[in-house]
Amino acid sequence: MLDQIRIVLVNTSHTGNMGSAARAMKTMGLTQLVLVDPQEQPDDNAVALAAGASDILANARIVSTLDEAIADCSLVIGTSARSRTLSWPMLDPREAAEKLVTEGMQHPVALVFGRERTGLTNDELQKCHYHVAIPANPEYSSLNLAMAVQTLCYEVRMRWLQEQTPEPEDDRTDYPSAEQLEGFYQHLQQTLLKTGFISEEHPGHVMSKLRRLFNRARPEAIELNILRGILTSVHKPKPQD
Repeated sequence: MLDQIRIVLVNTSHTGNMGSAARAMKTMGLTQLVLVDPQEQPDDNAVALAAGASDILANARIVSTLDEAIADCSLVIGTSARSRTLSWPMLDPREAAEKLVTEGMQHPVALVFGRERTGLTNDELQKCHYHVAIPANPEYSSLNLAMAVQTLCYEVRMRWLQEQTPEPEDDRTDYPSAEQLEGFYQHLQQTLLKTGFISEEHPGHVMSKLRRLFNRARPEAIELNILRGILTSVHKPKPQD
């Protein structure tokens, strides 16, 4: 199940952080590392700081965009400090670990870390179902990237160790992938433009709030299909009397 949990590093600038993150992952039993548009390719410095976890680096997948990294994931959690400008469902590390482990039994899931200095952009954070913040000392909350990866991977492992048996098959919930959700949001925006509910000049504010609403609601795969069907029906010509 831990192989279903993906650690995603976005636009990492220091190769040493890639190696240190790989080491943090391996000590907790995680192996799936994805590098999104890294500023440098993993090098000897990364291997040195991996300290025995060079296999994680060697098998890391390198992609150009966050969309590629999470396309098949049913759950995406982004690391973020609490923000007043982008209100989003927040989790603490243990809550995040519980969701990652539970849903990782059925589908690929992703834990996304941003740039060393600036973190994830608002656009990237809006692609996440939840945000997670590490409740560090407010007087000195400076965590480097590898520390953050280590802290959250530890919580994942602790939750995994608590798991006794998987849920019965009948109780499992099938959630849509990030790619399927993104398709729904594009479909929704096109429909709202067609009906005149939003304007082409300023679609972003309303769409951000709708993304937040549906991410909070977590529609199941079958529910998303119903919503897509409703949107499709709006585009169909009405039958003539």
